[in-house]
Amino acid sequence: MKEDILHNLGIINDRIKKACEQAGRNRDEVRLLLATKTVSAEHIKTALENGQTLIAENKVQELKEKYDELKGIPHENHFIGHLQTNKIKDILKYDVVCVHSLDRLDLAEKLHQRLLSEGKTIEVLIQVNTSEEESKFGVHPDEAAELARKVSEFSTLKIKGLMTIGLFSAETEKVRSCFKILKDLQQEIISQNIPNVEMKELSMGMSSDLEIAIEEGATIVRVGTAVFGARIYPDSFYWDEGK
Repeated sequence: MKEDILHNLGIINDRIKKACEQAGRNRDEVRLLLATKTVSAEHIKTALENGQTLIAENKVQELKEKYDELKGIPHENHFIGHLQTNKIKDILKYDVVCVHSLDRLDLAEKLHQRLLSEGKTIEVLIQVNTSEEESKFGVHPDEAAELARKVSEFSTLKIKGLMTIGLFSAETEKVRSCFKILKDLQQEIISQNIPNVEMKELSMGMSSDLEIAIEEGATIVRVGTAVFGARIYPDSFYWDEGK
């Protein structure tokens, strides 16, 4: 399994490198985030001990279960799942430095209050539902800039950019349109010059569409199964934090 993980990492990193070259971008502009849902701590260690530094969970329970085994290895923990307000304390306890899935004001308010009480700050990305599918979380594109403006008023939340999940489709241009929407939103928000808002990160693209995402400006691509292998549950299971 270790050899498989290292082989797969090589393939993914080569794909990112080639996509950057074709898009005329510097390879250093794009970070690989390993989506580690259902992946054992042992297998995550293999990746971390071989040059990877950025991992993310979709479910708080898995974050808890793997924390002790991984804390001794230098890495950065992100959270990419739908976050319920009653799980906020766990996100902070287990050293998450960035939440990619901030998509509503009540979550921002509760996160802010908890951070204030603990004297901490956290980085966040505004999740946008660019495909406008009912099955996906995220703020509507038309409401993203206003949500960013409101969240910017919370001193503990450091807005670093935007996140989206592209349309699961074999039609390239439909997928591309999701990423274009996010890039356009980034530029719109930058033009508004909102205090306490950075727009340096675009978290978009996974194993099936990372080349398109990189062409459209992704700075973080999220890859799981293409490195660690197929999972036994469908993707929908991991995007619902209530399960």
